Amino acid sequence: MEKKSRNKSATPCKETFEQVAVESKTPATVVLLLNSPEEDILVKACEAVYTFAEKGDENKVSLLGLGALEPLCRLITHNNKLVRRNAFMALGIMASNGDVKGTLQELDAIPSMIEKLSVEEDTAVQEFATLCLASLSTDFICKAQIFDNKGLLPLIQLLSSPDPDVMKNSLEIIFNLVQDYQCRLAVHKLGGIPPLLKLLMSDFPVIQKLALKTLQNITTDKDTRNTFREEQGFEKLIDILNSTDFSDLHADTLQTVANCLSDSESVQLIHNSGGLTRLMEFVLSPSIPEIQSNTVKCITRVAQSSGSREVLHKQDVEKVLVELLSVADIKVKSCTCQAVAAMSLHLASKDSFRDLGVIPAVVQLLSSENLMLRAAATQALSNLTHSNKRNALAVYEAGGHEFLVQQLYGTCPRMVTNSAATLCNMAGQESIRSSILSHGAMQALVEPLKSTDSQVLINTTLCLSVLACDKDARAELQRAGGLQPLVNLLHSYHKEVLHNTCMAVSVCASDEATAVEMCKYGALEILQEISQSVNRRSSFTKLAMISLLNSNLSVKYSLIGHLTSSDIITDGFYDAGKARPGQRVLTLDELSKQPVNKNQPVIVINTAPDETIDAAEEEQSNPSESDTSSKGGHRTPMKKKEEDKQKDEIQSEPLTDKPSNITEGVSLQILVKEVKEYILRLNDEEEQYSTLARLVSDLMGGAVEMEKLHEFSWMLHLSELKFQLQSNVVPIGLISKGIYCHRALLFKCLADCIGISCSLVRGEYNRAWNEVLLFKWNASRNQHSSQPCRYIVDLMHQPGSLLEVDTPAAVRYQTI
Repeated sequence: MEKKSRNKSATPCKETFEQVAVESKTPATVVLLLNSPEEDILVKACEAVYTFAEKGDENKVSLLGLGALEPLCRLITHNNKLVRRNAFMALGIMASNGDVKGTLQELDAIPSMIEKLSVEEDTAVQEFATLCLASLSTDFICKAQIFDNKGLLPLIQLLSSPDPDVMKNSLEIIFNLVQDYQCRLAVHKLGGIPPLLKLLMSDFPVIQKLALKTLQNITTDKDTRNTFREEQGFEKLIDILNSTDFSDLHADTLQTVANCLSDSESVQLIHNSGGLTRLMEFVLSPSIPEIQSNTVKCITRVAQSSGSREVLHKQDVEKVLVELLSVADIKVKSCTCQAVAAMSLHLASKDSFRDLGVIPAVVQLLSSENLMLRAAATQALSNLTHSNKRNALAVYEAGGHEFLVQQLYGTCPRMVTNSAATLCNMAGQESIRSSILSHGAMQALVEPLKSTDSQVLINTTLCLSVLACDKDARAELQRAGGLQPLVNLLHSYHKEVLHNTCMAVSVCASDEATAVEMCKYGALEILQEISQSVNRRSSFTKLAMISLLNSNLSVKYSLIGHLTSSDIITDGFYDAGKARPGQRVLTLDELSKQPVNKNQPVIVINTAPDETIDAAEEEQSNPSESDTSSKGGHRTPMKKKEEDKQKDEIQSEPLTDKPSNITEGVSLQILVKEVKEYILRLNDEEEQYSTLARLVSDLMGGAVEMEKLHEFSWMLHLSELKFQLQSNVVPIGLISKGIYCHRALLFKCLADCIGISCSLVRGEYNRAWNEVLLFKWNASRNQHSSQPCRYIVDLMHQPGSLLEVDTPAAVRYQTI
């Protein structure tokens, strides 16, 4: 049997169904109907979706899951107005849900919505299209899409719509858009100022508030403010402030007023029209605290420019602010302190505030429990005392310094910053500085030195620089543990923090004890590292390093290998040898605790206590028979030679005839005393150096021929001393066999002690030498040269010879 086949060529039936009423209670079915080709069905389906979505977020999410959004986005461009309107109504209601907004963004529905914002479009379409866009405009990407699709212009046009809902929705979108700078400028260019000003007089408070908030944003731009002013915008704002019917708008109005007063040109124009006078009257009129605080904020905004401050000063704004400081509300007081701080940048206002008694009033606020108020008060005092000694004194007389020291312990960075700045301004006067220190300022500054806030560090280190000029203050800082955090700040890459830290380090380095302590924490190594950086090194870092080295000559000599004539060696100086780059030079205490090693000894300048000198002098004045017989008597140079002897007689005196306590090195202090008496008797400066050189050579083993230097057993001698002392540290007074480095150090020590100038320079391979300046004798002119010459003092081979620098003899002495 053959299979029956269907007739594929049969024509479709031309008959249609009669109208069928469609009713459904199932959301899925309704969503399916959104794809129907029948307009009547689409109208009803969109209406059903709108009604269902209006009942809550759960229904909106359900419709989203059923795929309702995509057909609705198509239907908003439908030719049928009723379909288009109902589709917009459904979308507008659904768009308030976050998940729906995300999907609408993916479907790129915004261009279609903007297209239907035309003023010719149905009002309902405008209402729900703007409602949908208002929900979407809270998202950054959606705002950009609205702006890029030229949505601002139709939205501005809709501000004049007779329908309040359309106006409200359009205004809300514009408000969201103008949070971005580009949109703020566009609103001004597209003529948005006049309709926004018109909405200030709307019968609907929500529209008035939105209009004010939008104007508040766009008037941050100068060109917009100019147009705003030309449209009598400021006058309209003042009218609102003067109307009790609009008291609910006063706070927002004042925010916009503040913007209008941002530049001196606007202030002058507003002042000329009487606007500032009206503002002053308004701030003092009975009002709620929020209004007063916002009004004071306007004054603060005006005071941001010097020209505007002059205008306010002529309006006697200081008197207004003084009255506001007595208001009970904390926020009003805080805002007033900020206004005082701003006006204090005007020199004449600083004096006015002092004369009006503002300073004691602000000082009292430092005891408030409110952190915001205390921070504002410290800011006011900081500006009031800047470069004004009389105001600084007034703060001191009001007891402000006691409160300010306590504020340094606070957790609010702004308050700590301002307190440190004020104390710094006050500490320039010695009497005030002493009182500040007596209240524990140095200890209070330690914690702020550990802050991560740049401004706190800038002001704290600057305050420290001023306070630390007092010796006791530096000792207190060291006891309080402030030196380590100070040194740590040298690691900062913030330029101003680093500069101020270097200043503080330089001041603290005035004392050897604090300089040594900072070196112990690695200050020099950090500064050496900075000196290699092109970006970080500066005159400040260089000054800090020089200050540290000048107060720690032992470290300076190890690192630099050069001490100038102004670097005076004193008791406790030690030569630890040449330090490697980046190596920390250990303290004498650290070196003395090390076990005995094979390295060259550390040579220390040791002096006996005063009682040793007294005993030695007594022994010299009353020698025993045994001492006299064994040593031939202790004769000082002054006793040995008569004062009226000729200079040549003194010059010819053999070194072996010097007092035995000099040659034997019994006490360095006794040695210094007698050398001083002996050398300073010589009138010729050159002879002083030569005689001292011969003396040093004699003390250190005498002259050694250069060719026989290897036979001089100085190393064995020093090793024996280390073994006897069981220490790597050897006092220079015990050394009887020394070479270049030991003799040069002793020469420098003695020269410094008796007050004649010389430098100390370290060379290579245990070489060291002393340089002196002398005026060369010109025999032909029978006078000394006008410029001094540099000489190297020979202490080794021909002791007492002075070798002119850079001559072959001098070079041979300096090198192997």
